[in-house]
Amino acid sequence: MMFDELLTLEDIKREPFIVENIRWDVEPRDLMEPRHIRTEAGTEVKPPIKGYIFYIDVTDAKPALFLLRHTTADYAETLAQIKEIPAELLSEAVEENRGRLYFNMSPINGKVEVWLKEQFGIRGQGVQGGLRPGD
Repeated sequence: MMFDELLTLEDIKREPFIVENIRWDVEPRDLMEPRHIRTEAGTEVKPPIKGYIFYIDVTDAKPALFLLRHTTADYAETLAQIKEIPAELLSEAVEENRGRLYFNMSPINGKVEVWLKEQFGIRGQGVQGGLRPGD
């Protein structure tokens, strides 16, 4: 990782570029799927994913919220940990997305997204792409 330590929620709030480039529509599985898929019509190339993606790490008994930076070259690094989020929101999101865990990474749900947007002062945008399943 390029950073000596992970950024905090307050650090992210001071970085408008990060906030403006959060990909609310991407989940961990999307990052790891093949970019080139062979179909009957030939090869389908998926567009590159670039931006910042939130995920919930469930490696330990207590879920933790992280922010990942992903580049068009498919390079990714964990940039921040958000410790301020209520634990019950994370537990609820993990339970709701139990079937969508990928390498101990859970996507966030609509409630976590709303909480984060409130922290960043993002108003009037709602949940991107509609509510996630179970919201």
